[in-house]
Amino acid sequence: MTDKNLYILGLNSAYHESSACLVGNGEMVAAVEEERFSRIKHAKRARINNPDELPAKAVDFCLKEARITIEDVDYVAYSLNPAKRLKNMEIPDTVVEGDWGSIQGEQLFYNSLMKIPEKMREMTDTVQFYWVDHHVAHAASAFFVSPFDRSAILSIDGIGETTTTWLGVGEGNTMEVIRELQYPNSLGFLWEKMTKFLGFTEYDAAKIMGLAAYGNPDNYYSTFLKFVTINEGFTIDNDVMKFRMEDYSELEELFGKKREKGEPITERHKDIAAALQKVNEEIVLNLANYLYEKTGSENICIAGGVGLNCVTNGMLEERGPFKQMYIQPAAHDAGTAVGAAYYVWCSLLNRRRTYVMDTPFTGPHYSDREIKAVLDRSGLFYTYVENIEEKAASLIAAGKVVAWFQGKMEIGPRALGNRSILADPRNPQMRAILNEKIKHREWFRPFAPSVLEERAKDWFESNPPSLSARFMLFAFKAKESKKEMIPAVVHVDGTSRIQTVSKEFNQKYYRLLREFEKVTGVPLVLNTSFNSREPIVCSPQDAVNTFTRNNMDYLVMNNFLVSRKKKG
Repeated sequence: MTDKNLYILGLNSAYHESSACLVGNGEMVAAVEEERFSRIKHAKRARINNPDELPAKAVDFCLKEARITIEDVDYVAYSLNPAKRLKNMEIPDTVVEGDWGSIQGEQLFYNSLMKIPEKMREMTDTVQFYWVDHHVAHAASAFFVSPFDRSAILSIDGIGETTTTWLGVGEGNTMEVIRELQYPNSLGFLWEKMTKFLGFTEYDAAKIMGLAAYGNPDNYYSTFLKFVTINEGFTIDNDVMKFRMEDYSELEELFGKKREKGEPITERHKDIAAALQKVNEEIVLNLANYLYEKTGSENICIAGGVGLNCVTNGMLEERGPFKQMYIQPAAHDAGTAVGAAYYVWCSLLNRRRTYVMDTPFTGPHYSDREIKAVLDRSGLFYTYVENIEEKAASLIAAGKVVAWFQGKMEIGPRALGNRSILADPRNPQMRAILNEKIKHREWFRPFAPSVLEERAKDWFESNPPSLSARFMLFAFKAKESKKEMIPAVVHVDGTSRIQTVSKEFNQKYYRLLREFEKVTGVPLVLNTSFNSREPIVCSPQDAVNTFTRNNMDYLVMNNFLVSRKKKG
């Protein structure tokens, strides 16, 4: 074993955010989401009959990155356990026949899952296959790649097998569950159902988080407490929510008429969103206090889709009991591929932990030669610029919108400086320009700043945790003396979802921020994902396609500066 690399392939495709991760001798080789290759958001919709639609392109990339074939993989770890779901599933009285929760639907789901090890055996007959409980995979994705030897662990999402919330403690190579909450007590599903009630899709929780800042939570908080009980955990009355039904009758009695897509957003809708956010914060704070009491640890690791709620994370950093936090940058289901692989390495094989996931840059990267070939075919005018950071900073300072494509692609829902659109945070019109003309999204959606790590405390109220703040996972108040200087990245409630950037985290992006500060005196830029109603761009061709379809002024790929004009 010592003279051969031991490879573990982690897979996630049970619901959405299909992904793959390859670990070699305990080090991460690659981790990537299928949507970046397929160009289909979330890779696929969660259906009862499609878990066996494996992330083939993501797997292919991981293997190529290691220069191996599937025959060289020793273990495959999948981030859902069908036997556990079948054992624990309770069939409710009210359910759509043939869908989630029904006998027929659950059998279809189980059958689809059981095709996965068969498919792997068709590719290679030497690999060992493991099912990893979904929330165990989430927990492992945070703790086993964290800098902590011992930590409390919190995983919250919609549902795994039947677990919705997992509380535990990790030490060394082991994790121990302290408590699990079961369906229908699901904070993730509460967000999904209320997001649909407010006229969006179940995948649009981030929009509701943005909308919440415009509302008054006190107008509907007590209404939520009629069916949500907050204690050391929480319970949700499914007679009201009807999670697996397209039935909003009970919610309409409590909150008024459901908003339909395209209808105006009113003060009532803003207040409901604000109250939902407050419920989320109170539940997470109570769970954190419970974990602190049970574990005595000063550290907490967080994963699960609810872990992407930046306002809640900022609140927990300020009001919570823990001194240090680590949040998986791909806290949603994509991260379970990482967790499944590291659960096998750490817990099942009992191998030493050596890897800390201090970077989200685990995806594809492209050479100058590959980029130049795409640009030559595009017909766009481009030049090679030695000091591209200085040039890009001067363009941004002059009010230009610059698409920035560098190095390895990020994993997770946030662009963190390698597949980003950058703009001047000082321009009060920039938010409207980006929302309307480039991102083509709702007016109330905020934009985030990337800030030099050593300067963050000068511009924002909290001194953010050094590691997870690099993943754009915390919202903090902008300082009163500074917020009028950066209106494009301060939300209506005075907060900013900041990303801190250090030299060791991303040297090229750090230099750009330093150059922008030299020109403007402001050590931050507006950073939003390089996409437009599509997955974040992956390849140079994706970048050119999105650039030419939208109203960005310049595209920078490695050191190539691309303008909108065509070659003569």
